[in-house]
Amino acid sequence: MTSSARTQIVDWATEIYNDLDFTAARNWLADKPGRKAAGFLPVYAPKEVIHAAGMLPVGIHGHGAIEIIRGDAYYQSYICHLPRSVVELAESNRLDFLSAALFPSTCDVIRNLSGMWQVMFPDMYVRYLDLPQVADPAMGAQFWQRELNVIRKELSRLADVDISDERLAASIEIYNQVRKTIADLYAMRRKTPWKIPTEELYLLMRAGEVVAPEIFLDQAKAYLAAAETSNERIKDRTRVIIVGSFCEQPPLGLIKTIERAGCYIVDDDFLAGNRFMTADVPTDGDPAENLATTFTSSAIKTSVLYEADPDGKRNLMQKLAKKAGADGIIFCAASFCDPALLDRPMLREGAEAAGIPCIAFKFAENSGQFQQFREQAGTFSDSIKLWGDA
Repeated sequence: MTSSARTQIVDWATEIYNDLDFTAARNWLADKPGRKAAGFLPVYAPKEVIHAAGMLPVGIHGHGAIEIIRGDAYYQSYICHLPRSVVELAESNRLDFLSAALFPSTCDVIRNLSGMWQVMFPDMYVRYLDLPQVADPAMGAQFWQRELNVIRKELSRLADVDISDERLAASIEIYNQVRKTIADLYAMRRKTPWKIPTEELYLLMRAGEVVAPEIFLDQAKAYLAAAETSNERIKDRTRVIIVGSFCEQPPLGLIKTIERAGCYIVDDDFLAGNRFMTADVPTDGDPAENLATTFTSSAIKTSVLYEADPDGKRNLMQKLAKKAGADGIIFCAASFCDPALLDRPMLREGAEAAGIPCIAFKFAENSGQFQQFREQAGTFSDSIKLWGDA
């Protein structure tokens, strides 16, 4: 594939990322009258069930470019920026194409937003997703299977579609392919980060949140093929991991700044719901049971899920850094993000005990000044080159 074809894919993703009116999703609905879309908040939602209902899963991640006017009236100033921008999107009728909204148990803010949504939009189907948070995986799987079947039944009624085992298994197979393709992209960036700039990968992932998985697969595979033939020169950069951006997403300018300050991002937790499960979901047998058991047995280690191993968080950074071949870790969390900031001291303690250089800063999705981040990331990269093992 030519570089111009790769540029076209990035341009396609950029246009979707910048489109506050969700035109791609609206066009999908308009292509066939009667179609419906279901929005979901970060971090994780069972998109397979939404897709099996014939509905379009749409990630609602807020946006730093939107001017907050009405959103500030709903929330106090000492919480993250995400819910305010999401409310602003809704109050300005940019989300009026949704027939349903799912709110995972990411934090208290999103929990409260689900109740607020029911008041704001009484005619919309709203569901709070109580993800399994127990030490016993078998018990968690039983609980999550029941929850999935409830959602399955309710979305069947909403979409007027029977979500049979066959339909759900077919959707599981599609999302297995999505996870495999994303894993391939991340693996290539980890191995040859000069071939896949994180800003391009991130834009592709954001586009995948608002288009049908079949469309995303075509674009992602084409991008992967183009990246494999890239002749981009290797630059003298430090390999880093970004940790803490699993919910509110950093502005694109911040991602660009980190890499242009002398860092190759070789792993991150941006849009973590795309790869929440690290194993394929079996397509034989009860599909809801398969989704539930795969979730409880292979979900990534993250601040929004209970960690049964008391040393799990302390050792996590060392494991991630070793897998990614990282020279250092940048703890990059949204301001007032309780899950990320409560875990940060433990994660950083474990990383530094293992001799891994670390820095930390906070952002908001509407951050517009990046010079301080550039100076921190640049100094961090230089210090590793001078005194580390890079």
